[in-house]
Amino acid sequence: MATSRTAVSASAVTDTLHRTLVWLDVRLGLLFAVGVPLVLLGWAMLRRQQAITRLLGLYWTVASLQLIALLLLVGRQAVGYALVFLAQLLIAAVLWFWVDLNEELQDLPPWRALPFTVRIWRWCLTLQSLAGAALASTALGCMGGKAALSSARCLVWQQPPQQFNAWIDRGLDFVIGGDWNPTMAAVAGYLSLLGYAVGLLQWLLVRLPKQGRLAGEF
Repeated sequence: MATSRTAVSASAVTDTLHRTLVWLDVRLGLLFAVGVPLVLLGWAMLRRQQAITRLLGLYWTVASLQLIALLLLVGRQAVGYALVFLAQLLIAAVLWFWVDLNEELQDLPPWRALPFTVRIWRWCLTLQSLAGAALASTALGCMGGKAALSSARCLVWQQPPQQFNAWIDRGLDFVIGGDWNPTMAAVAGYLSLLGYAVGLLQWLLVRLPKQGRLAGEF
């Protein structure tokens, strides 16, 4: 009996720690993956720094996969867990993938505020994304069916998307008096994922073989 209580207590502590880490990852993501790059994009456009603007444009293209994952998690679609994991890895990759952008960024005066801030952001987001991917890998087991989706660990990953969904619902209700529900979120997520997949395949099959790791005039 004592052993059973100890096991339950240990499980509760583990679940609490896991929930804390998930929410920490969400908050760091809002800072480094949303807030800072929005500021940097406006700053780079104001200063007409083309290399930084192109890097951030490519970043937002890849980072949109996280929004698709959120929509699918709102709709309780198991594929959303895989996308959370994949999006983190792709974000870490896109920050350093482009040879021409890396060279242009290295040529910028490192003591100036904008290039210096971009360097710090790239490293911070890379580390946060890799750590986030490691954490998200623990949720891949949630793709095992309805029973897995209903487990405590999987439900933790659905809490941030549910809050996001509530904000959208309130916003739409205020602006157009419309209703937004999980089914609509899932449909929007799948349609967006289809468009994203088509664009990714076009880039992999056409642009990458032709241009390699050159961003060009994106």
